[in-house]
Amino acid sequence: MGSKQREAQSNTVQREYVHGYSERELTRLYDQANTLAQLFHHDTVYPPWSEVLEVGCGVGAQTVHLARNSPDAQITAIDISETALATARVLLEHAGLRNVRLLKADLFALPFPSDRFDHIFVCFVLEHLHDPLAALACLKRVLKPGGSITVIEGDHGSTYFYPRSDAALQTIQCLIEIQARLNGNALIGRELFPLLTRAGFTSVQVVPRMVYVDSSKPHLVEGFTRNTFIAMVEGVRDQALTVNLIDVDTWARGIADLYRTTERDGTFCYTFFKATAVK
Repeated sequence: MGSKQREAQSNTVQREYVHGYSERELTRLYDQANTLAQLFHHDTVYPPWSEVLEVGCGVGAQTVHLARNSPDAQITAIDISETALATARVLLEHAGLRNVRLLKADLFALPFPSDRFDHIFVCFVLEHLHDPLAALACLKRVLKPGGSITVIEGDHGSTYFYPRSDAALQTIQCLIEIQARLNGNALIGRELFPLLTRAGFTSVQVVPRMVYVDSSKPHLVEGFTRNTFIAMVEGVRDQALTVNLIDVDTWARGIADLYRTTERDGTFCYTFFKATAVK
């Protein structure tokens, strides 16, 4: 991939992040990270003094948990957005975490020598990229031989709930379609094994991390179903209506039906995928 192509791709990702950069999105990212911290990070612990690269750290929602879990590891967290990094800096300072260096950098033009890092962590990044395989090749270059990569992604096609609603499924499909039109892939979770294998990593292992929610788990009802998933779907309303993916009435009914799953007799399921591999 040439330098102009890399620049064009990275600029597209920054400009066309499907969820936008609103205050509500900031809150959603923190709710998601905090609510699902145990699910994502209980088995992500790096040895003391190891050098870890977190790619696409954004506002630091996942960075905080990485740094707390591995207080003696040295974490370099990069993002292409200076605004997001400024927010992450405040969050890390407030949390009293000193083992993270924040750096503005482009995934497709990493400013590091080859074989630089012991471990790489990537969460909710590949889904937004036109060429995730090329991204993995760039990351593989800066990983030491024998070093590990951890990748976490969702898969919107894994969503199911009770009561069933075709209108609700249509609103979710709108999000999937809009992300595809922005050259992303909201179904990428199911592809992690073949992607990492094609990129030349070895010892690839993928473990599904399912979130199951009912009214006996009020923290998940609020933190995940309402504030993470439904908020994410609601965020593409205007785009979906503008390009005629759905009509106003069906959208309103679908969103209402998604909220219906958060009531006392409702249930909601979603599956994330966590992959690890070795260079």
